[in-house]
Amino acid sequence: MRFNLVLDVPDVPGQLLEVLEPMGRLGANIVAVIHQRDVKTERGTVPVQITIEGDKETLDKVMGALESKDIQILEVDGVLRKEQITTVLVGDIVEEDLQDTVSKLNQLKSVKVADLDLKMSDEPKNSATKMVIEADFGLRKEVLNNIKKLGAEKGFLVINEV
Repeated sequence: MRFNLVLDVPDVPGQLLEVLEPMGRLGANIVAVIHQRDVKTERGTVPVQITIEGDKETLDKVMGALESKDIQILEVDGVLRKEQITTVLVGDIVEEDLQDTVSKLNQLKSVKVADLDLKMSDEPKNSATKMVIEADFGLRKEVLNNIKKLGAEKGFLVINEV
């Protein structure tokens, strides 16, 4: 079995070795590596293309090891994966209709609210919700901007991850 991966790797010395280590340790055969430091994403990271071979169990272990090291896997065999974006909205979230807020976010292209925690307060303006949003890779900036716009429309304080 063969996997073609595209990984999002920080442009820091030693990171390529960090990515390759679990592959060798777990017994996957590294077929090809394309690492071009002059091609960077908007986040300043480097997309690294790697082709590995092995049995299904080995390749699943490699994927798990990469994820446990917080190495972002952008694509597997040409299929884009999702990334999670966490945001906090503070304000009168219940009065301003939480369901409408979630619906508007879910209507964005390739976006879905995957998890939501609501903290209510005696003072409604101090209520807060923490949302985990799933989006296709590459849409982070657009999604964060849309969350800011929605928060401004509804009068929420918006705290987005950086």
